[in-house]
Amino acid sequence: MRGPRPEVAVREHAELGEGPTWDPATGRLIWVDILSSRVHTYDPVSGRRTVMATEQHVGAAKPRAGGGLVVNLRDGIGLYDPDGSFRWLVHDPEPGRRGNDAAVAPDGALWAGTMRYNEAETGGSLTRVSPDGTVTPVLPVVACSNGTGWSPDGRLMYYIDTPTGRIDVFDFDGEHAVNRRTFVTVEGGSGFPDGLTVDAEGGVWVALWDGAALRRYTADGALDRTVELPVRRPTACAFGGADLRDLYISTARTGIDSPHPLSGSLLVLPDAGQGMPGTAFAG
Repeated sequence: MRGPRPEVAVREHAELGEGPTWDPATGRLIWVDILSSRVHTYDPVSGRRTVMATEQHVGAAKPRAGGGLVVNLRDGIGLYDPDGSFRWLVHDPEPGRRGNDAAVAPDGALWAGTMRYNEAETGGSLTRVSPDGTVTPVLPVVACSNGTGWSPDGRLMYYIDTPTGRIDVFDFDGEHAVNRRTFVTVEGGSGFPDGLTVDAEGGVWVALWDGAALRRYTADGALDRTVELPVRRPTACAFGGADLRDLYISTARTGIDSPHPLSGSLLVLPDAGQGMPGTAFAG
């Protein structure tokens, strides 16, 4: 039996759509267009959309426990309050570097990645940012820090440094990630692993940049499902909707000479599985 086919949730021409995240407090999906410095929201019930401009390239935007957003910007971590006012939580500019993907851990801390604009192999990092702004280096040297997610029991953390072609897994104690090892290696010619999400069964879904597909791997690393997409560069995925059963997929058109008309749009795979409730940033 064929599974559900991807549909268009939001037709858009994002240069580098990224980081879909469901916000249960507002019933909206949040996603960003990194290179256009935009944060988008989408309400699947009403169809209402909003677009907010940021002052810098924005790698990720996540809901905060008290309302508003935490954003991974070019020069550090910023906070938007519910009234729209902005302040820096961590201001750490470094020429040639920007924020990239980020995720909120079960304890409410932000795990924020960076990369170099020139994609240098040793120019990025992964750090843990506590609600009070304390920064703890986790991986001080990576190339392009991307997907991060946790197992349903919170004892494992999955992580992608895209150019490695791997999804890695760590043991996780609620605050520290240790014992890094390979979970899955994506074979050459199938694209590069980018963003990921973990479902309620422990399955790991990954978007394949330049692979025009999503994959689901079981908790033991077996390839369980491949979903072909009409666009060449899917970037990340996340479960959303009131029952967390629809899988939303961000996409990009940057770097493609003749992009598909849907490149840059937000896609959705209806009834793809059962997602897990996310955690809002506690700061």
